[in-house]
Parts: sequence; C-alpha cells; structure tokens
Amino acid sequence: MPDHQSNVITCYRILIFLLISFQWSSCHGQAKEKSANDPIEIVADNKPLILKNINTTFPQIHTNLNGMVREFVRSMYQDTKGNYWFGTNGDGIIRYDGKLLEKMNIEGINPRMRVMTIVEDKAGNIWFGTCEGLLKYDGKKFTCFSKKEGLPGDDPEIWGLTIDKNGLIWVGSIGGVSHFDGKKFTPFALPASKVENRQRMLSDKLALKIIADKSGTIWLVTDGNGIFKYKNGEFTHLTTKNGLTDNNTNGILEDKKGNIWISTFYGGVSKFDARLNSEVGQGKTYTNFTKDGIIKGEETGSFYEDSKGNIWFTAEGYGVYRYDGANFTQFTTVEGLTSNVVLSILEDLKGQIWCGTWQGLCIFDGTKFVNAVNLAPWTM
Repeated sequence: MPDHQSNVITCYRILIFLLISFQWSSCHGQAKEKSANDPIEIVADNKPLILKNINTTFPQIHTNLNGMVREFVRSMYQDTKGNYWFGTNGDGIIRYDGKLLEKMNIEGINPRMRVMTIVEDKAGNIWFGTCEGLLKYDGKKFTCFSKKEGLPGDDPEIWGLTIDKNGLIWVGSIGGVSHFDGKKFTPFALPASKVENRQRMLSDKLALKIIADKSGTIWLVTDGNGIFKYKNGEFTHLTTKNGLTDNNTNGILEDKKGNIWISTFYGGVSKFDARLNSEVGQGKTYTNFTKDGIIKGEETGSFYEDSKGNIWFTAEGYGVYRYDGANFTQFTTVEGLTSNVVLSILEDLKGQIWCGTWQGLCIFDGTKFVNAVNLAPWTM
C-alpha cells in the first residue's frame, strides 16, 4: 500500500476511535449537553423530536435526513410493512413510514444514542442493538432491555444481533454474548481462548456480528479472536491458524449459494465455501480476494446481498464493491459516492441500493451513486 494511502487509512481509524469514545461518553451521560451551537430541539403537538440547524461533524454533501444526522447513518433497515429505519451514530433512531420522516423520541432514552444493528422478528417486532441496550418496537411503543434484565457486564452497548430459526435472540454486547427470550438475558459463554492480537479491541468478550446460517449453525464474529461456530453444543474456532487472514474479524454474510463472506480489519475480504461439508457446516476452502490483489482495502466491513444475488461490501477508504458472481466492480467518489468511507448498505423494496457514508446518504441509480434526495425526495 502506498505511504500516502496508508496514512489516510490510519487517520480514518484514529478518527473513528475518537468518535466512538466520544459517543460512548455521551450515551452514558458523561458528555456536556447544550451549547450555543447545539441543534434546536422542537417538540410540538406531541409529534416526534425534530432536529434542525445541526452542526455536522463532516460536511454533508448528500442528504442527512433533513438535518437530523450529525455524523452518519450506521445501520439501515426496511421492515415488512415498508417502513424505513435509520440507526445513526449519535442521533438515535429515524423512521420514514411513507408519510413522515421523524426522529423517534423514546422516553428514558438518550437522544444521542448510537444504533449499531437492526433486525425484525417473525411477529413484525423491530429490534435495535444500541449503546443503551436492546430496544424493541412493537408497532406502538419502544421497550428497552438492558442490565436490569440481565444483560452481562457494566456496559450495555450491543453490536451483534440475530434471531435464529427457533426465535431465540442472540446478542453480542460489550459484556459478552447472551440469549434473550423476550424477558431476560442468559449469558452464553464462548470457549476460553487466548487473544493473540489485542489491537483495536473494544472488548475481548464482544461478538461484533452474529448470524444463523441455513443449516442452523451460529457464527460469532469476535473483536480480535477470529470466529466461533456453534451447533448442537459444539464449537469450532476459526483463526489465522486454520485459514482466516486476520483474527480481527469485522463482518459476515451467508449468501444464497451457502458461501460465507468474511470481512476483517487488517486482512480484507474472504469467501469461505461452507458447502463442501454442509452437513456439519464445515467448509474447506478460503478465497481471499484482497490478498490475491483482486480488490483493494485491508479494512472491510458491512456486507449486503441484493435481490439479484450481487454481493455488496464496504472497503474503508476505497468505497464499496459489488460482486456479480464473476467480477468485482468498485464504486468510489468518481462514481458519485460522497465519501470513500461507507458505513452501511441497504436494498429497499423498490430495488434501490442505499449507502450511508460519512457525508450523507447515496442511492445507486443503476450506473452511479446520486444524492438520495434525487430518488427519495422525502429524505430532504
């Protein structure tokens, strides 16, 4: 990697760390509130909180949802009813229900909340992994589940969240992995193992991402200790000793063909062929596209498989890639992204691909990325 590119990536990492540190303090009530430059908070006629005139951390080239996002959208989801949900990095939850774009004013919850992940259960409840704990929206109200309900550790911040085929919610928090049955958390211990590379770790107990694959195997992406696979009471530990390019794993996706895609902080993107021994969920083959020089970017993050079977993923400082089953296509600021740092990807029910960048929301128009306002005017 050229020295100037390496320096840029290093600056990105330092800034992200500082942002996370600041937002952690804010979520836990340790940050000073209110100054002459703070946004105006408006509550009228019992309508949700609307934020205007925000001083943003980064220049917002594309829409920041009518001034409601100070930094960036970290997570996006469209539910089965068609509602759009945006989880922000420090401005809580924003929803568009087809008529109103609104910031959800949740009683007892810090409006500066960070939202890392969003999932929906079979009953249509929306679940949010946040720095305040686990939030549930049942269509009428929000309920927060946190330390009082047994979430392990002193810090309630949740990164990993998935629901298995039995409806059990798996939670990856700073304090460790747990199960949530709708009422209480039950700790789920990972095997004791030595963390060899402790750089960049938020917690040695954290599962940053969790997925349940088609065979029922649970994949737990840890913050510095590779990946644990769990099925029928047995664990398999994937590390650099048996095929991973980097133990600092970051993201994971099972595609429609059964391949497992893995992103890392220092080893790029790999495809793990889980079909070769599908009965026990143990693949034999890794293909590392970064190491092979096919794609750029050692630090890779979010995955998304669209309705056409294309795999989209982020590469810090290099925008996003799309894999169509044969070739990779890179999209950067040249192709319309506002920034080559992308945090979140979503395909909506219209087939539009959204990207949440450091400098606003973009939508792919089939050729290039444009300001989301152009294709979704309600984002203004």
